[in-house]
This record gives sequence, C-alpha cells and structure tokens, in this order.
Amino acid sequence: MTGSPTQGIKTVLHPVSDLPTAKVMYAALLGVSPQTDGPYYVGFEAAGQQIGLVPGGGPQGLTSPVAYWHVPDLEAKLAEVTAAGAVVKEPAHDVGGGRLVATVTDPDGNVVGLLQDR
Repeated sequence: MTGSPTQGIKTVLHPVSDLPTAKVMYAALLGVSPQTDGPYYVGFEAAGQQIGLVPGGGPQGLTSPVAYWHVPDLEAKLAEVTAAGAVVKEPAHDVGGGRLVATVTDPDGNVVGLLQDR
C-alpha cells in the first residue's frame, strides 16, 4: 500500500461532564499539571502524548474519547481514507496555532481523528 504514513496516535480527546473534577483525576493519573487550562479545554502533555478534556463534548459533539492520528498531510490522508471507505464526519479545519484536524467514521461507525501540525 502506498500513501502518506501516519506519525502515530499522539492526541486523545475525552468529553467530560464536570471539567474541574476531571482535571483533578487526570492530573493524578498522568502525574502532571495541565499544560493548557481553560474553561473550554484542559490539555495535558505526558510521555509525548496530548490528553485533552473537552467539557460537554465541545463543538465537535464528542460522546466518547477520540484518538487523533498525526499525519504529515491531512488533505492527502483524508483522500486516502475516504477512498478506502471512511466517511468524513468533521471536515478539515484549523483549531489554532496552525493545527488542522478532521474526523472520519470507519465502516463500523467508529470515530477516527486526523491531525496535522503545520
């Protein structure tokens, strides 16, 4: 198979109903304080992983954790996975700092995230 390789899963977003309580629990689990701490997103960096807490599932409407595969070319990877049967759930868009994200669903309806840092 040809195509652009992934750089692995480096980001996982978790929808939470109680951000302050979740922040305390994840800080204890990860052994670090949040790197980003706001009312709409709390982010941790631990062992090269980005763990994000999104209150109420955020604008993405997350209902379960979503793992984001880091890719060098988001548009190319979207084309590859949709040609292979994935369906775009959330089109590619910039979430700040030059970071592009998108989500697709696999043939079983599982949500898969794609992320490109510019």
